[in-house]
Amino acid sequence: MANQRFPLKINVGFFHNLPIGSYRDIHFDFPELKLSPDLDLKDFTGQVHISRTPQGLLFEGQFKATTPSECVRCLDPFDQYLEIKFDEVYAYKSINFTESGLYVPEDGNIDLSPVIREYFLLAGPIKPLCRPDCKGLCIVCGENLNTSTCEHQARIKID
Repeated sequence: MANQRFPLKINVGFFHNLPIGSYRDIHFDFPELKLSPDLDLKDFTGQVHISRTPQGLLFEGQFKATTPSECVRCLDPFDQYLEIKFDEVYAYKSINFTESGLYVPEDGNIDLSPVIREYFLLAGPIKPLCRPDCKGLCIVCGENLNTSTCEHQARIKID
């Protein structure tokens, strides 16, 4: 059962005594997940494959979810589908920091929330669209051209 306060926290202390090459797969499935301070995810699913290496633990993750977004053309809200994959090494000793600065804490509990949040934020498009053929808003009156045609658009087609 996942910790409700820290749903992506994993106890990996037992890996320290396992031989190099040992691994575990951990699956996640949450209808809703909030990654503080600014990312709300729905239908969050995925898994992380954890492998013991001489330097630490290799985390290979694959996740997918939707997040509330707003179309840049028509300004309508919609759920943006996102998928991420990552490979991160958590070092056993703080002097062996990886490029990302991740290490296995002494208590053996790793919270994947910051890493997953960062990857999801990077996966989001700069200009989200509700659909590829979104017509946007009329530049004169602001009417949503996906749902109706305004007099300005009718005049443009005639001219």
